[in-house]
Amino acid sequence: IFTNLILVVFKAIIGLISNSIAILLDAVNNLSDALSSIVTIIATKLADSEPDKKHPLGHGRIEYLSAMIVAGIIFYAGITSLIESIKKIFNPLEVEYSKVTFILIVSIVLKLLLGRYVKNIGEKFNSPSLVASGSDATFDAILSSSVLVSAILYIFTDINIEAYVGVLISIFIIKSGIEIFMEAVNEILGERVDKETINEIKKTICKIENVYGAYDLMLHNYGPDKYVGSVHIEIPDSMTAEEIDPLERKITNI
Repeated sequence: IFTNLILVVFKAIIGLISNSIAILLDAVNNLSDALSSIVTIIATKLADSEPDKKHPLGHGRIEYLSAMIVAGIIFYAGITSLIESIKKIFNPLEVEYSKVTFILIVSIVLKLLLGRYVKNIGEKFNSPSLVASGSDATFDAILSSSVLVSAILYIFTDINIEAYVGVLISIFIIKSGIEIFMEAVNEILGERVDKETINEIKKTICKIENVYGAYDLMLHNYGPDKYVGSVHIEIPDSMTAEEIDPLERKITNI
């Protein structure tokens, strides 16, 4: 959040001084990242809440709701940016890029490092919100690179493509927001668990004595790393209920 807010201030100042819509939109994008991170912090704290009477399986799905809110913020930033960029195509302003190149390079490096760090942390703790934020930061670095390219092009050739770069940035922002939103929706609706995980669970169950097969495994997601499910097992027909009960408990607790 701190890194993004610093970038917002610097880019907003430089964007206003240079009359660059692309840099201003880059600042808006960084601001949306900061807001997204705040939402992620709140959601993660809520998702870690202990199960209660109304929510016996915990609050893990709040992570997916927060990812949807993050997607909404990103999508709104993208639409706003697109509108402003299109306006600048029809009403271009004189741009002064010569003093902003260094700021753009620093911004790109910071966002690449930030994106990698946040994504790694998200994967380590299996947090969709953090992974989404990390991916978005990496996208920001790529988009800032396009602003840098347009600045260099303008400095050496006087060709001004920054409004078109702004449109490109906006499209990427919108696309990112839609992808994050759809991923969260799929998790809430009950996306199929990947085949590798299912096969691994079945294989683990079948290693237990007297279990000859595992079939019809059903898993329901209640947040990252929180699954509730059922499975049919094949056992010797000679086993009694008294023998089956501890076997079931063993499978439940592995």
